Amino acid sequence: MDRELRERVLREWRGLSQKCPRPDRTVSITDGVKKVMADLGLNERLQEEEVLKFWKEIVGDFIADHSCPSRLRDGILYVQVIQPTVHYELDRVWKPQILKKLKKRFGSKTIREIRFRTGG
Repeated sequence: MDRELRERVLREWRGLSQKCPRPDRTVSITDGVKKVMADLGLNERLQEEEVLKFWKEIVGDFIADHSCPSRLRDGILYVQVIQPTVHYELDRVWKPQILKKLKKRFGSKTIREIRFRTGG
């Protein structure tokens, strides 16, 4: 007996006149890459690189010469500062303005807070 005919007869006999369509599991490449990056934790790393790249542009030459962003974790940007006096000045005077510029550039979800640390 022909295989197709056999399968058709069995389907009809079982009450399944048509083959069940397979579910469409296709995903766009963009969605797939976003999911993989999120699963590997690369989204935050990419944002961290962007912040490091534009630090001097955002804060200016003087502050950039005396500080360096070290990491971005859970929306908190950690910045290393060379001297305690610069730390005090950045933390007490410039922090709100820097944070405002960072949020405008990268979004409030990316950077929620800045923490300055003394040391090099």
